[in-house]
Amino acid sequence: MPSDWPHWAEMWTLAVAIYVGCKWLTWHQATVRHAPSWKQAAYLLAWPGLNAAGFLKEPPIATCSRCRSNEWLSAAGALTLGVAGLFTVPRLIPPEHPCVIGWIGMVAIVLILHFGGFHLLSCTWRTAGMGARPLMNRPFASTSLSEFWGRRWNTAFRDLTHQFVFQPCTSWLGPRAGIVAGFLFSGVVHDLVISVPARGGYGGPTLFFAIQGLAVVIERSPFGRLIGLGSGWSGRAFTLIVLVAPLGLLFHRPFVVGIIVPFMHALGAI
Repeated sequence: MPSDWPHWAEMWTLAVAIYVGCKWLTWHQATVRHAPSWKQAAYLLAWPGLNAAGFLKEPPIATCSRCRSNEWLSAAGALTLGVAGLFTVPRLIPPEHPCVIGWIGMVAIVLILHFGGFHLLSCTWRTAGMGARPLMNRPFASTSLSEFWGRRWNTAFRDLTHQFVFQPCTSWLGPRAGIVAGFLFSGVVHDLVISVPARGGYGGPTLFFAIQGLAVVIERSPFGRLIGLGSGWSGRAFTLIVLVAPLGLLFHRPFVVGIIVPFMHALGAI
């Protein structure tokens, strides 16, 4: 990449390059070869998920029921709230608090993309009878850390790691090693996209995901089941603590201030 590029442009370039590579890999490994060309093109170009078999399968998988009106409204509302928040709230924050501005921007971008635009795409494809599960499946309803990472948060990345990291490592070394390997892989990818363009915070994202993997292993252990870490209010509390307490390792200051804030300036949000 050119040395005079802004750091946020490097970040998006890396993210898109990794995504395109993963997209091609999932499509290339898919066993569904009888799908029509238009459907394969739709998967490659017009759907951000990484479950090629689920999208191309005919008929669509059972978990991809067609959207109800409240789901359309919720996705549209998240998109609207994200756009409004991105272009209004940061202007109310004094410029001497760049971390606060950056965190507001990150939340708004996630609302716009994952909870808004991507969910509307899911609704569109599912209405057309395609297997396009929502990438965000009500993550805040999770009662355990395993449920959060395994079924509710960014299912596209979960599908990728489950197929190409968790399953092979589990077959070789057992499920605990598969869990740890999957989270470490996630950490390395996030370090590459977050820390490298930010020129700082190296290792923070990998440590964050290592903590998540260790916590999932503890949650699924006999001791974790005994004290109820995988369900109920104790499960919710454990999930919240494990996710929130080390969040600064994932989205560290060099990234928030050096990438997100300049990107918001480029967008005209501040």
